Amino acid sequence: MTPTAAPDTVRLALPKGRMKDSLFDLMGAAGVKVTESSRGYRPRLALEGFDAKILKPQSVIQMLQAGSRDVGFAGADWVAELDATGLVEVMDLGLDPVRLVAAAPSDLLDAGGNLPTDRPLLVASEMERLTTRWIESRGLNAVFVRTYGATEVFPPEDADCIVDITQTGSTLEANRLTIIDTLLTSSTRLYANEGAMANPVKRERIEHLALLLRSVLEARERVMLALNVASESLERVLAALPCMREPTVSPLSHDAGYAVSSAVPRADLARVIPILKQAGATDLVVTQPSLIVR
Repeated sequence: MTPTAAPDTVRLALPKGRMKDSLFDLMGAAGVKVTESSRGYRPRLALEGFDAKILKPQSVIQMLQAGSRDVGFAGADWVAELDATGLVEVMDLGLDPVRLVAAAPSDLLDAGGNLPTDRPLLVASEMERLTTRWIESRGLNAVFVRTYGATEVFPPEDADCIVDITQTGSTLEANRLTIIDTLLTSSTRLYANEGAMANPVKRERIEHLALLLRSVLEARERVMLALNVASESLERVLAALPCMREPTVSPLSHDAGYAVSSAVPRADLARVIPILKQAGATDLVVTQPSLIVR
């Protein structure tokens, strides 16, 4: 925390690396613009009561545990790897979903797609705790080898198997590796120190940030559907119209029917529009909301 920060200032940790761009885009959409400094590690937030610092994802978790940061964004994979305690998961943003997988050259695997258990193996990974636990659970005669990035290039010369993060699996395929197991799934999440959540002022500010972020994520999943409908068709249209609670219904001028609007799941749009048309809806207009606050 900077020397001039107030005692109730929320000390926010932002991650470097793959999560940064999508997270900053989400925060900007929520009205929390992040302005990076020339040195890049102490950005300013357009949100009162926060002091931000950019750290490596592993450091975000460690600083939250130590209490030098109150709240921060990190992947669930590193929380599991570091066996982090004293943290509260405020929300799962669902950004940058990945899997932690074990992969090996296909010619090393037996007919059932498994690693041999009758010979010594080298298993390479950045994540020692999760990997050694997996080795034990599979009953492998294996030695762990730590990597520092580019884990996928180790087999076959320098490792028999790897445990690594993947989003699509394409990098593993390009290196002729076959996924043989999924250790866990992960995504970007907002974590807070338990002590910070026990402070009423800090907790309110953290929950305010979560509310803003959640409103953008909600809006990305829905569209606003507006339509007109004659009085005699209103009930049929309302019965077919998905909504969060109840749709907004307003009378049109000259008793011409009703204007109806509702926040509809984006995934339902292609299915529901023909049904609404058949039920009597006209003049359908679809727009994208920026925020939805329940």
